[in-house]
Amino acid sequence: MSDDRLIVALDVPNAIQALELTEKLGDAVNFYKIGLGMLTGGGLGLAHELIAEHGKRIFLDMKLFDIGATVEAAVRGLAQFDLDFLTVHGDPHVVRAAKEGAAGKDLKILAVTILTSLDRGDLDAALIKPGDVADLVVERAARALEAGADGVIASPQEAAAIRALPQAQGRLIVTPGVRPAGAALGDQKRVATPASAIAAGADHIVVGRPVWQAGDPRRAAQAILAELPTR
Repeated sequence: MSDDRLIVALDVPNAIQALELTEKLGDAVNFYKIGLGMLTGGGLGLAHELIAEHGKRIFLDMKLFDIGATVEAAVRGLAQFDLDFLTVHGDPHVVRAAKEGAAGKDLKILAVTILTSLDRGDLDAALIKPGDVADLVVERAARALEAGADGVIASPQEAAAIRALPQAQGRLIVTPGVRPAGAALGDQKRVATPASAIAAGADHIVVGRPVWQAGDPRRAAQAILAELPTR
């Protein structure tokens, strides 16, 4: 049976290929991430089908960012799909608006701190204030949690520091940038293995290419699950 600590990212071109992948994975995986890249390829329809017809859990990774009223309206609409997780940017006004939009639903609002594909050079280019990336991630996480976020998205390298925050008690930490031992890094710069991410305090890990690029995706997913520490 599957372990919901593993979320497989369906970062493939369209819903047809995503469904084919979920069929290959079968009951080995129960939790899937659908991101912006899939949105124009039938992402919302795919989410509905996986939930309603296959009983899967869905993490919709939209990273919403806009004025409060727009974020609230968008989240209210998305909340009708019975999703498990939805991402927004971790700015406090965005988090508060998203929580208003999700009111009365079981949808968990996860705040993005700093993307795991970015390093200090990228932040300098974006005119983000000086400081160590890990320190900025923890600061953004604390502010997002204070604003009401149900959890945060952060790299495995910052998970332990976030878990130590008083605001993080009872909240979720979801970590992308997870790569099994020996896997290529791709476009991720702040990475860790599945076991170390969970040990650092992550509740869920998100893995994409190491699963869907594998010759046998089911076996790849099972190998990742085998790396996770027992509960």
